[in-house]
Amino acid sequence: MMVAAVVLATLLTQAAPQSQSTTLAFTDVTSESGLVCTLTSGAMPSTQILEVKGGGLAVIDYDLDGDLDLFVPNGATLADVEHGPGARLYRNDGALRFTDVTKATGITHTRWSFGAAVGDIDADGKDDLYIACFGPDVLLRNRGDGSFEDITARAGLGDPRWGTSAAFADLDGDGDLDLYVCNYLEFDPAHPQPPSSFKGEAVLAGPRGYRAAADSLYENRGDGTFLDRSVSSGVADPSKARYGLNVAILDFTGDGVQDIFVGNDSQANNLFVRESAWIYRDDGLRSGVAVNGEGSEQATMGIAVADLDGNARPDLLTTNFSSDTNTLHLNLDGRNFDDRTNQFGLGAPSRSLVGWGAGFFDFDHDADEDLLVVNGHVYPSATKTSMDSEYAQRPLLMERRGGRFHAVREAGAWKCEPHVDRTAVFADFDQDGDVDFVIAGLNEPLRVIRNDHISGTAPTEDRPHDWLTVIPRDLRKGVGNRHAVGAEITVTSTAPSANTQGTAVQRRWIVGGGPFESNHAPEAHFGLGSLETSALLEVAVRFPDGVVIKRSAVAPGTRLVFERRD
Repeated sequence: MMVAAVVLATLLTQAAPQSQSTTLAFTDVTSESGLVCTLTSGAMPSTQILEVKGGGLAVIDYDLDGDLDLFVPNGATLADVEHGPGARLYRNDGALRFTDVTKATGITHTRWSFGAAVGDIDADGKDDLYIACFGPDVLLRNRGDGSFEDITARAGLGDPRWGTSAAFADLDGDGDLDLYVCNYLEFDPAHPQPPSSFKGEAVLAGPRGYRAAADSLYENRGDGTFLDRSVSSGVADPSKARYGLNVAILDFTGDGVQDIFVGNDSQANNLFVRESAWIYRDDGLRSGVAVNGEGSEQATMGIAVADLDGNARPDLLTTNFSSDTNTLHLNLDGRNFDDRTNQFGLGAPSRSLVGWGAGFFDFDHDADEDLLVVNGHVYPSATKTSMDSEYAQRPLLMERRGGRFHAVREAGAWKCEPHVDRTAVFADFDQDGDVDFVIAGLNEPLRVIRNDHISGTAPTEDRPHDWLTVIPRDLRKGVGNRHAVGAEITVTSTAPSANTQGTAVQRRWIVGGGPFESNHAPEAHFGLGSLETSALLEVAVRFPDGVVIKRSAVAPGTRLVFERRD
């Protein structure tokens, strides 16, 4: 804790650089990536609430070749919610090149879909796919031969309500992956609510006026089937149902068990804390994460997790609607959170935006995490004049400088052009040592954004070694949580870095859930600042059951796999 306090003091007191130029640099490489996919989410302009939430993305190494492929659930239209253009799976061929392998995998899913979760539900060593849908959700089992099969009914799943986001995590500590699903509201495309009003303008109705749908919680029995624990666990009291949009599963309280944070639309958020086996209480209001610092309920869409104050606890950023701000809930002691949005400079730049998927990542490798939030309004008529907010909006790229974040309007070749975006997934897709991302918009083509911190064309020996990627794997027999969802990864160095003096400590977590209707890459990325290439690091992985594995004398510029075996 003394080290963390020193790091915090240094970060918060260091003056921002005199120059406001950014070291962030990206390039849109969509045209050369082979990722040719335009998402479908109703028609344009949107007229009903079903059309405006967009669709998620999922990163998955479906073919076990060591790199991350991309799954696109895709949507449909009001005319036929069961038969859209269909889900897509793109194989990562390296160097940010992708190939559509949907047909070869046997995936024929066409239902209007939103979020996706990835996990090895039957502990056979291969990642499976759960798809949250408008209509019955779907579970696709990875056969291991490059194809998938629909095992929804056999697994005891297939909730017919409108599912938005989902997350796998080991909630009972038995090694297999349990499942949480956010459900939104009851909507009949044939009988929508009449238009509503926002800032004096007629707009599509919802979510207020629709009946909320309670969320779902499933226990993995360990035999490929699931037991519905939604009501008995206390997370799905029908009388207290809220408009669920996103979920993050992690040990936020520091008691050694996984908690469930749920972001709700236009209502208070939930923080479900386990009281005993499969019994939860909602600690959202008591802890401070249910509302912002003014006590106001918000419209939470995106969720991002990071340790921004160096106290070794995961903080929460939620993205919200326009005429409001995104909110940073600083985790003070595991029990209490405090709204520090303005302290970190995250409030004013987000006020005119409708925020969706978000992520903290050290894009420029200066040993602190930057932030990207993708944005876009839900009302097609939105303008600065009518609603203080445009319909198409720029991504909010924020560089951390000392104790605050600063908005960056362009970074290298990428100009942060306005789009009607909904989510993004982040990963080192080309395995060159920096974090790239793929953005999904509303009825827009996917966009592939390459991080140019490390040149994708330079020989390996010429690239900077100011990074480290840690990949935890639990390969014990019978364990389905092989990506160690819930793990904490700590990197310690005694060499000086760009932001700290003396010992530098950084932490990341493998979080269940994702930026929005998506999942996180199952690896932790660290920028190392001005460390010498010869500097050695100590890396510790605390697995979800508390077991810690350490490695010393780790060289920078490494993709380090931590394998836990019997």
